[in-house]
Amino acid sequence: MKDFKKILCAVDFSEHSKDVAEYAASLARLTGGSVVVLYAAPSLSQYVGFHVPPNSIENFVGEIVSGAEKAMESFVSENFPGIKAEGRIVTGYAAEEILGVADKEGADVIIMGTHGRKGLDRILFGSVAEKVVKSARQPVLTIRPSA
Repeated sequence: MKDFKKILCAVDFSEHSKDVAEYAASLARLTGGSVVVLYAAPSLSQYVGFHVPPNSIENFVGEIVSGAEKAMESFVSENFPGIKAEGRIVTGYAAEEILGVADKEGADVIIMGTHGRKGLDRILFGSVAEKVVKSARQPVLTIRPSA
């Protein structure tokens, strides 16, 4: 079996994130690996120029990041006890950020959730998980929400 010493666990702080963390923690325990828990805050830069002042967007993103940092600290301590795990907050398009951090950190595997969108929702919003699966250099374990 391949060594999974560095695990990237991408979360969005939804209820489903706890399930995703459980898989990452289990794999880390089995392999003695470490976990980088990643949250990608949206940059909203694509909205600059749409009658919204750039400083308003920057302030809003700053508030998202600040809230995410607090949420990350408690998320890591609650879901990864006894495991070498660190939380990281990045800003940008989620799929690109996940792929970039995975490569930069030398992750052996990416674990992330799917939202299970279908139909029009999937067409309109796309799938971050799908984009990561198609482009990642490392294996990707996707966890569907439980019923």
